[in-house]
Amino acid sequence: MNAPIFYVGGSKGGVGKSKVSFALIDYLLDAEKGVLLIESDTANPDVYKAHLPHASDVLVCRECNLDTSDGWIELVNAADEFPRHCMVINSAARSGPGIEKYGMTLRTTLGELDRDLVTFWVINRQRDSVELLRGFLNAFPDALVHICRNTYYGKPEKFELYNKSKSREIIERKGKTLDFPDLADRVADRLYSGRMPIKKAMAELPIGDRAELGRWKNACADMFGQVIGE
Repeated sequence: MNAPIFYVGGSKGGVGKSKVSFALIDYLLDAEKGVLLIESDTANPDVYKAHLPHASDVLVCRECNLDTSDGWIELVNAADEFPRHCMVINSAARSGPGIEKYGMTLRTTLGELDRDLVTFWVINRQRDSVELLRGFLNAFPDALVHICRNTYYGKPEKFELYNKSKSREIIERKGKTLDFPDLADRVADRLYSGRMPIKKAMAELPIGDRAELGRWKNACADMFGQVIGE
């Protein structure tokens, strides 16, 4: 089996997809895994811009517009080119139509690629965070999906619409409900404005900021370890 494909989704802006992608890439690199970053957010490619200057044989960075059929073709070709790299797809806001139109390009090639598809679906407390998940499940009914409740928006018990939903019952038949830890705004802002990956930030930020980033990094590792850890 080749390395898995990790899809970081949510289908709307502002739920924290990019932050989850930052944390996931950092977790995989710390585990000495090769990473193939696919940035599909062409409007705000923050994850791509932060990691591209640090690209190497271990960290490969590509852009694919998943609103088009060509973008999905390029994604599958990249997955085939780097079979031993964990693919991390940072999805764009409003990605639902592209998934529903062209997602089959990936779905039908997973067997030949010999890769598993694992999804981290990031939600806030609003109803559409849960409703948009249905479109993805229609396109990838067999995908392993983990829900990430972004605790920036409140404690886990505050996510009442999801917590009591039929979607949660469906997700937890195979996947898990995870709690994505909050990161202080000032540190998150430094990551984005400085366009730096977490490893670089841990070396260059002021000591107090590094302490907060280290706390968050460890909490993220604990979260990912529940579903990725070997």
